[in-house]
Amino acid sequence: MARLLRHVTITVAVYIGGGEESSKEKLNCVKVNGSKSFTAAKMGLLRQDHAMPMPCIGGVDEDVLEEHLRQNIPRRKQMVDPYRHGEMVEEGVGYRQTVVIRSYEVGADKTATIESLLNLLQETALNHVWMSGLLSDGFGATHGMMRNNLIWVVSRMQVQVDHFPIWGEVMEIDTWVGASGKNGMRRDWLLRSQVTGTVFIRATSTWVMMNKETRRLSKMPDEVRAEIAPWFIEKHAIEEESPEKIEKLDANARYVHSNLKPKRSDLDMNHHVNNVKYLRWMLETIPDEFLEKHQLSDMVLEYRKECGSSDVVQSLCEPQFNENIGLNGHTASSQILQGNGLLGAINQRPLSYTHLLQTKGESKNEEIVRARTTWREKKHGAKPFHS
Repeated sequence: MARLLRHVTITVAVYIGGGEESSKEKLNCVKVNGSKSFTAAKMGLLRQDHAMPMPCIGGVDEDVLEEHLRQNIPRRKQMVDPYRHGEMVEEGVGYRQTVVIRSYEVGADKTATIESLLNLLQETALNHVWMSGLLSDGFGATHGMMRNNLIWVVSRMQVQVDHFPIWGEVMEIDTWVGASGKNGMRRDWLLRSQVTGTVFIRATSTWVMMNKETRRLSKMPDEVRAEIAPWFIEKHAIEEESPEKIEKLDANARYVHSNLKPKRSDLDMNHHVNNVKYLRWMLETIPDEFLEKHQLSDMVLEYRKECGSSDVVQSLCEPQFNENIGLNGHTASSQILQGNGLLGAINQRPLSYTHLLQTKGESKNEEIVRARTTWREKKHGAKPFHS
């Protein structure tokens, strides 16, 4: 089958402003094999905010042209994206996207899985960069990052879950960025119910730059700082506290899964294992009988090393009983004051797990991720959120 672009003919006519000529959409049509398939106005091909190379220009690689035609990455800031149901907020530097929880994003209890929610966080973050006009051809990398052969890697992430969305629920996801030290960037998210306005999930993350070839961390070049600094907001989804140290587990951990191997489908565009896969490996180490009766309320992940397709991974897990913490993070004394008694305070305290993912080597093991997950008992028959 001949390539698409060999059969694309474009008649170019751009009309800006009102008047009779602005209605001449037929002049902006794109014909494929002689048949009208879509309009250039709808595809954004001829808009001034897209620096699209035109197929009629000779000497340009057809594969590149076809990729641009299919992707259509904006080269200038966009305020509204009707295709992704997204818009700029926070005076044009934050991003909000409306999503519907799909059937394939929920588990047996009809609530969204934590893996699906992490995927939504990643997607909205990338769409934010997409709308900014800063996105180059990399996985969220800016033009300056591409020129310096840099990619983003996450170093720390925290997610607090008050309620899990249910199948079919409409959610609004806000995301924004801020500074994190001299060479890092913070990205935060808020997920709320569109119907009630209730915040379901808060998340924050820290990102640093890595050289794509050497796989070593890099300082932030001045040109990259100049690109992203105007987008920084001094607002936090989760109030910053002194992070509690996550202890490193050893071979004496209670639960251990060994010989875990990444699949081809586990790799992202930067050719390392996706963060969601790390979480799945960790959660699968927790006993099923516990997961059936509990749901995640908080997790902290500290990333130490990337994992490649040839690595063999071991997942370690150790339960930790939090003596002084009760249901939903309240102290045991508050449980007593609320009339639940000492027994209620003891029975209702959540259980947390300490996790470690590491690569298994011949001479030594190397840490991939340390993590801590905190859980609460499921409320059978309870509504997914409070009115």
